[in-house]
Amino acid sequence: MLCCGTAMAQQPPAQQTPQPAAAPPTIWENLPRMQLQQQYAGPLKDTLIQRWRDPETNLICYIYLPFTAAHSAPTPTSYVQYGPNAIGSISCVSAPAAATRPTAAAKPAPAAKPEPNRP
Repeated sequence: MLCCGTAMAQQPPAQQTPQPAAAPPTIWENLPRMQLQQQYAGPLKDTLIQRWRDPETNLICYIYLPFTAAHSAPTPTSYVQYGPNAIGSISCVSAPAAATRPTAAAKPAPAAKPEPNRP
């Protein structure tokens, strides 16, 4: 016992690595918002597809959602926990710079009628 205790006492103390400062919690109510542009009926009953646009990057996202999603009671940090696959899925694409909302295509100008050949 004496030999092991002596060997342990001669080893330098373990280096303690500095711990990063804990990030402040994200406050959901303070996060920026995307703009809801349209809602569509989903492929299954009680589901929908939403079209959202990020006003800063003009990114367009389609989100497939159920009408309801069960979640836990709020945790001490005010977060809730959703079960697996309860929310849906999302797909995003870059939109052309001018595309902020789909609009009907403008009617083309009527074509000019050719004049008949005169001798």
